[in-house]
Amino acid sequence: MNTVKVHDKSFHIYIEAQRINERVKELAAMLNKDFEGEQPLFVAVLNGSFMFAADLLKNLEFACEIQFVKVSSYHGTQSSGKIQQVLGLSQPVKGRRLVIIEDIIDSGLTIDFLQKQLALAEPKSMSICSLLVKPKALKVALDIAYKGFEVENEFLVGYGLDYDGLGRNLRHLYQVDKQD
Repeated sequence: MNTVKVHDKSFHIYIEAQRINERVKELAAMLNKDFEGEQPLFVAVLNGSFMFAADLLKNLEFACEIQFVKVSSYHGTQSSGKIQQVLGLSQPVKGRRLVIIEDIIDSGLTIDFLQKQLALAEPKSMSICSLLVKPKALKVALDIAYKGFEVENEFLVGYGLDYDGLGRNLRHLYQVDKQD
């Protein structure tokens, strides 16, 4: 499907599934090199990163653990700017190397909030791994060590990203059509 309709909006393919899978493997290769012989803790941000996290971890060649946190700042197609941590870690992180897995970094406020919260638990180090980054939308400076794609400041759906709860299951990433 080159186009899909989700709720009241039409979307067209922005990044095809094959290219996403290739880039995930490239990111995994970078992580394999950087974390060889270590056992980091991956912290995946729900709900959007679940597909990316699953595909990424399937390509890792070292022992690792994964935990999930839920942090939200979206309503519909816009970031609300108000961040709430809904579900936290159940595993101690003190002295551990952490890799935060995010589906998309938009304003950067959510990941900045999460980094500050995790820093209180005294990890050895923290790295960010995000499938998508919107550089023009960033409101805070972030060091994103593992970046899948830089994308324009347009609303995307698919491969874990949703529009009001729908579209996460789509294999491709889709961009909202301008006329909607």
